[in-house]
Amino acid sequence: MFPQIETDRLRLREIEQDDAASLFAYFSTDEVTRYYGQDSFQQIEQAEDLIKSFSASYDETKGIRWGIEHKETNELIGTIGFHLLSLRHKRAEIGYDLHPEHWGKGYASEAVKAAISYGFEVMELTRIGAVVFIENEASSKLLLKLGFEKEGVLRDYMYQNGTAHDTYIYSLLKVPVRHTT
Repeated sequence: MFPQIETDRLRLREIEQDDAASLFAYFSTDEVTRYYGQDSFQQIEQAEDLIKSFSASYDETKGIRWGIEHKETNELIGTIGFHLLSLRHKRAEIGYDLHPEHWGKGYASEAVKAAISYGFEVMELTRIGAVVFIENEASSKLLLKLGFEKEGVLRDYMYQNGTAHDTYIYSLLKVPVRHTT
């Protein structure tokens, strides 16, 4: 059963094919995709395929992607989750996106905190990484605020619109509980 997470204002839940129009609404804008490593959607079928890929990733234990739903409006405002999941090595990379109408309201921070908690407590991860385009100052600022550490630069790591971009690599490690005697 797909896990659901509740925060004060948000519900992180399974993304379904009924969400394709909502995803298409913002994945079709360059404003959202410019730091995503993919071109803006041109057709609704691209959103449907993205949803299928999220579902397959979960079924194959390669990742998990939640829809970020606003509890008051039941509107899907973004997605968040883990990819490149390795349960053997207890690590994954986090990724997230929000509709531009919801930027600057603290939703990303709220969702990332909830996902991190789930990753460490339920999935028993010890490392959560994040790869961020160097130009994506908002995402870098968010990760640093939440305790991630910048580890370095991955040169020409991601392509956007046919151009290679450098990215930062961040990580957050689960703090082990130390017992004193």
